[in-house]
Amino acid sequence: MIGLLQRVTSASVTVDSEVIGEIGRGLLVFVAVHRDDEEKDIARLAERILSYRVFPDAAQRMNRSLVDEALALLLVPQFTLAADTKKGTRASFTRAATPEIGESYFGQLVAVCRDRLGTVETGRFGANMQVSLTNDGPVTFWLES
Repeated sequence: MIGLLQRVTSASVTVDSEVIGEIGRGLLVFVAVHRDDEEKDIARLAERILSYRVFPDAAQRMNRSLVDEALALLLVPQFTLAADTKKGTRASFTRAATPEIGESYFGQLVAVCRDRLGTVETGRFGANMQVSLTNDGPVTFWLES
């Protein structure tokens, strides 16, 4: 699984002109599932998202996690992160999980994160989403399980 993590001051997801997920300070994470991912990867990615140290401590070093700071999380499914872009000028999606598995694993990831964190908002799997964010830093990390 892939998580493209961005530290944000705010972020939102809109579908059909309706805001379906919105957070203030916290993390926006775009999530993709590879075809060879297993259920154990869900827990591993959740742990990394929740405990990755991206927020500043008193000395302004990135030593604090989302859980440490009790901030919000916005998870957005984005299968295009699993694309193979090594050849040509058109992405191949053969590495991505099937939509059924991708949606299932994404839902399980959301559930695991909600068990550990107060505020977890989401995008909608398979929807045409508009994502707005204010990246804080900018701070962006590519996480894989």
